[in-house]
Amino acid sequence: MQPPFELRVLRYFVTVAEELHFGRAATRLHIAQPSLSVQIRNLERSLNTPLLNRTGRGVTLTPAGEVLLGHARDLLMAAEVAASLTKQAAREPSRKLVVGFQSNAAAELTRTILEAYRYSNPAVEVEMRSFPFSDPTAGLADGSSDVAFVRPPLPPFKDLRVATLFTEPRVLAVSNESNWASRSSVHVDELLEEPFVARNAPDLWRDFWLATEARHSHAPVIGSDVSTVDECFEAILSQKGIAFTQASTQRFYSRPGLSFIPVTGLAPSVVSIAWRQDNEHWAARTFVETAKFTALSTPHPQTSQLI
Repeated sequence: MQPPFELRVLRYFVTVAEELHFGRAATRLHIAQPSLSVQIRNLERSLNTPLLNRTGRGVTLTPAGEVLLGHARDLLMAAEVAASLTKQAAREPSRKLVVGFQSNAAAELTRTILEAYRYSNPAVEVEMRSFPFSDPTAGLADGSSDVAFVRPPLPPFKDLRVATLFTEPRVLAVSNESNWASRSSVHVDELLEEPFVARNAPDLWRDFWLATEARHSHAPVIGSDVSTVDECFEAILSQKGIAFTQASTQRFYSRPGLSFIPVTGLAPSVVSIAWRQDNEHWAARTFVETAKFTALSTPHPQTSQLI
């Protein structure tokens, strides 16, 4: 469907809305005031709603104009970013992009994001690089990745930027030999005395996957410490403990001898795309925008959209 306006006219409208005066706006835009008035009238006609109240004392925004102003500024900014990234890509068409991740990255959404990005940026070589539990930033903290699929909470550092893609429940992973394996669901309060498999990770992230926020000051019982998903499952199968994990783990890592039990009373896991603010390269920023757009436009199994 043809949009009811173009960027040039939106820029005219934003300028009038900022100046609240057609004469001053026309001067800023270096166009004749009558021409500016005609353009704004045409915009209102295309939207079938008045955007400005015109009086002898000046101009004010209607409620519809207030709404359009916010969206128009966002659209103009997005257009500037798109133009800048396109120019950068033209100057440097070849580029390697390292995408950090842990376990199943962004689950089924990962492949969709990568396909969309490679289609639009065929000259960029994308390397998916796996990181252990000890680095929940998946390489961003030390700069060994350009962007990363992460699961907050993350150890903070100055240049870290994060955008949410979706959420999914945390579930309980247990051995089939466990008494919990036959349960259809379990409340987190029932597990306070159970030994858990803990991640060798910074305290903030380790505590999240031990669900310390839901333990009511009960310190977790640690049966084993692990550094990778495979080590975690081996510890569970050896009945050294049980563990919380994201629901998509069952779809990507299910193996004989493991059961996954829904848990109530537990906050979900947030899946995000993250990058360093000091990495302004077009390939990285374009990947972030691709991931965000894909998350908005693609249904994802068993998740709750946040954006």
